[in-house]
Amino acid sequence: MYSKACQLFDVSRKPQIVTNVVEAYRAEGCLVSIKTFKVVLNLCRKANLADEGLWVLRKMKEFNCQPDTTAYNAVIGLFCGNGKMDVAAELMREMGSVDMYPDMITYVAMIKGFCDAGRLEDACALFKVMRGHGCLPNAVTYSALLDGVCKFGTLERALELLQEMEKEGGACSPNIVTHTSVIQGFCEKGLTMEALRILDRMMSNDCFPNRVTISTLIKGLCTEGHLEEAYKLIDRLVAGGSVSYGECYSSLVVFLVRSENFEEAEKLFRRMIASAVKPDGLASSTMIRRFCVNGRVLDGFRLYSEIAKAGCLSSIDTDIYSILLAGLCKEGFSVEAAQLARLMVVKRIQLKAPLMDDIVEHLKNSDEKELVSCLANISKNF
Repeated sequence: MYSKACQLFDVSRKPQIVTNVVEAYRAEGCLVSIKTFKVVLNLCRKANLADEGLWVLRKMKEFNCQPDTTAYNAVIGLFCGNGKMDVAAELMREMGSVDMYPDMITYVAMIKGFCDAGRLEDACALFKVMRGHGCLPNAVTYSALLDGVCKFGTLERALELLQEMEKEGGACSPNIVTHTSVIQGFCEKGLTMEALRILDRMMSNDCFPNRVTISTLIKGLCTEGHLEEAYKLIDRLVAGGSVSYGECYSSLVVFLVRSENFEEAEKLFRRMIASAVKPDGLASSTMIRRFCVNGRVLDGFRLYSEIAKAGCLSSIDTDIYSILLAGLCKEGFSVEAAQLARLMVVKRIQLKAPLMDDIVEHLKNSDEKELVSCLANISKNF
């Protein structure tokens, strides 16, 4: 609802709307409650207006409304998100001066903000203090701190925190997000083989990886040249039942292409199609796009046809149609170009602007004027 309101009133580009509406309450003598101010603060939050949020917080007292923890949290969250941690810390101290204490939402926002700003020592200090204010760290708090430790600290410290969570147990037990943060930390430092040990530790605690975890590991293994290990990992995870070959192989195809091992990516992708293992939209789009970039547009079209037979077209990026069609036109494959254009008309897929002129010109020269008209009508209706 707040996103729609921000969009409707263009609050991000016209922040004066926030101040105008509060001043209008005063001018018109409106009875304003703290709930009214929270609505305005939520608009500021959605529009990412930190300074305006602080202005609203200060104005509340003029309307005999005492800001509560929720109001402070909204503004603190805005400054944390913008990296202005000194302002956020001052607001947090101010809460204590008016007999209010930070809650879990405050601490998580502050710890995450300090970590994102690279101020790891401040984040760790706050983490130690929160217990004294009756806020016991949970998995969310630990995960926020772990993100920072993995980015700006040492992996040894990250492993210590993970072990600490395991000892605490209960609400502090490491979850999929926590483990994935540590795994990402190892992979980003070129230690993917060591990250596999975190995966073992995770699964031994009955916490099973999701697609993000697996993609992170596959990317790391591809980047470091451990292709055989990537295939072994996929076989092992699929056997565990938490993911499918389609999900894993699709990720592997994408990272093989990105690591310039297109030959292996093509071989795997064709094996998937032949084995009725359905690739996802990203893998399919990545393969067709790379065929076009490599000057193999006809192979790209043939692969598109194979993907269509496998029933996997629905998730392909619509940009791919224009890229493929432009390539077919440029290389003079008129029959295939007309065939693809007709499919675009049936699916009501719009031609992309940068490629539209060349495609239209080619189709006109190929006596496909009616087809051009249909494509133009689709583009007009978007």
